[in-house]
Amino acid sequence: MRAAIARLRLLLAPSLIDMVPRDHAQTGAAFRRRRVVVVVTLVLGAVLLGVSLSTQPGDSSFYLRTIVLALTWAVGGLLSGPLHLGYLTFRGGLRRPLITPVATGLLIGGVFLVGALVVREIPPLNAYVVDVLDHAYQGDMVPIATVTVINAVAEEIFFRGALFAAIGRVHPVLISTVIYALVTIATGNPMLVFAAVTLGFVLALQRRSSGGILAPILTHVTWSLVMLFALTPLFD
Repeated sequence: MRAAIARLRLLLAPSLIDMVPRDHAQTGAAFRRRRVVVVVTLVLGAVLLGVSLSTQPGDSSFYLRTIVLALTWAVGGLLSGPLHLGYLTFRGGLRRPLITPVATGLLIGGVFLVGALVVREIPPLNAYVVDVLDHAYQGDMVPIATVTVINAVAEEIFFRGALFAAIGRVHPVLISTVIYALVTIATGNPMLVFAAVTLGFVLALQRRSSGGILAPILTHVTWSLVMLFALTPLFD
């Protein structure tokens, strides 16, 4: 058992546990400015999130509203201050995180798919999932996939980028995950809130470990596409 735990830690440590060296210090004024921009963006983004997902499936305005929401997250994140791509340790050196985040996204997606087999047999939970997937059922998959990727990237720019940096050094993983989940409550869908907590925690660990947003972006995009293309047929 101990050997298995040791091997698991060795596998996960570079991307989720160990922290690469970094120097992202900010002045007090820049830090306060970042926090102001983050708070304003949070309020506006939460409102737009609720509006976008309240759009009737098949309504073409869904795409516009989702793009506006993504722009809100991305612009707010970029205006808050400098963001960094980050690194992972590799063979005694540092490299940009590429393969590991994608593999992590596939792994988390696989876990969610297994859980979906149970969820679809529970009518109330099934209904919440179908409510989200209705946009995929009644829309063109290409634009749906496009806005899915855009929104995943934008969310990481803001939540694991600007928000994470605005929290400071005291429990940023926990606090950023809680805030991410609280914003998702605006959707009124408990399954999305559950996904935000689960996925958000992993993404926050990646952000802390790598010191940047590239790893969370790749994992979030991969997970989102797995959910779109593999989860949809399970509930169709």
